[in-house]
Amino acid sequence: MTITHPGDNDHAKVQTWLPLTKWNGPFQAIGGSACSAGDNGVGLGTAVKNGYAATTTDAGIGDVLDTSWVLNSKHQVNAALLKNFASRSQHEAAVVGKEVVNGVYGKRAAFSYFTGCSTGGREGYMEAQRYPDDYDGILADAPAVSWDEFEVATLWPQVVMNNEKTYPTACEFKAFTDAAVKACDKLDGVRDGLVNDASRCDFDPRRLIGTKVVCDGKELTVTAADANVVRRIWDGPRTASGKKLWSGVPVGADLSGLAGTTTGADGTVKGAPFRVPALWTQLFLKKDPSFDVSKITFSDFTRLFKQSEAEYDKVIGTDDPDPSAFRESGGKLITWHGGAGQFIPTGGTVQYRNQVVREIGSARKTDDFYRLFIAPDTAHCGLNGLDGSADGLAALTSWVEHGKAPQTLPATLINADGKQVEHDLCGYPAVSRYKGDGDRALASSFRCVFPSRH
Repeated sequence: MTITHPGDNDHAKVQTWLPLTKWNGPFQAIGGSACSAGDNGVGLGTAVKNGYAATTTDAGIGDVLDTSWVLNSKHQVNAALLKNFASRSQHEAAVVGKEVVNGVYGKRAAFSYFTGCSTGGREGYMEAQRYPDDYDGILADAPAVSWDEFEVATLWPQVVMNNEKTYPTACEFKAFTDAAVKACDKLDGVRDGLVNDASRCDFDPRRLIGTKVVCDGKELTVTAADANVVRRIWDGPRTASGKKLWSGVPVGADLSGLAGTTTGADGTVKGAPFRVPALWTQLFLKKDPSFDVSKITFSDFTRLFKQSEAEYDKVIGTDDPDPSAFRESGGKLITWHGGAGQFIPTGGTVQYRNQVVREIGSARKTDDFYRLFIAPDTAHCGLNGLDGSADGLAALTSWVEHGKAPQTLPATLINADGKQVEHDLCGYPAVSRYKGDGDRALASSFRCVFPSRH
């Protein structure tokens, strides 16, 4: 079905896939990634194979990194399509998809779910915040909440390198990451190749100054300038006065994801920014596709951050700290976020969860409908089979349909040695601790405890 809105000249397509036989009763909508609002067919196929009626929408925009829709001929942001991408189309997909299910099967879905990671995770949070009656359960992983802030914040590594005129290589970045993981590995009581709480890792990158690193057969020496760049990237963006604007890249994450570089034919090294924050800055903030993000100074960065908040928070911020209507509707929300997420800092999700706790009044009341799990040493959306696995949907359906709230989320993780280990992800703010004996590759050798700082 194609949906348009009078005066907006938009054409948002909603597609619903249905099992011809063995429909098991529930409905599942699937979110998108990067600049894409919906699924490319893989998620729909998997959902139908598992007995779900499944729906997704393209919101009337392009795919993944297609931003040709953003600016009109007058170099103004297309407000209608931004509204579609931000919130409107996902709600309409829920309405349309459910009506299709009702029309084909002659009965309404027994339960309705939304699933998504990254942009899809943000869409799930927006559904809970603005359309609390759309879904019984939402699985929103590595969510791009506080979109207007984090998109600018993830350009920070490039701003640091460009202003410091220092561009560490990917293998130098890896040396810092490996050293930090090794130094903080035992924070959970055992050396198992996992940093169970990266936010507590206080490894000082200056410890590597003078270290030799071999990159592509060439020996390099880590400099004080390299260490300073890594320190500022881990710390995150700050104003000139030192006020923290946003979380940095988590310790343990692949720094080259946001601090990518490229080398020209003449040997000159320059930054290669991740496309999503670069496009956000060029198109939504500067309204100029040719704007050179490498010229952004530290003071420019602060202004862009504030501009993004002012112009886009109400549209796509997705950080309303009061999802009480979703709670009152009986909805359940589960999120896992990779502790080594290289594209969306874990700190943003943690900050949002803490804001909800303050708004709701207590962690216990928040746990009644919203649970967050941090996955140690897991990359962005990594538990979707990219860097381990966890069945968040099974946990969600058990909670929604049988009232069994997940105390932990069983997962298979990949440790620093590249080996699979079984691990029960603890519900935030609890973290995993080794019991003192037992196989460190088994979840049964660990327990969940609450750090004193919480």
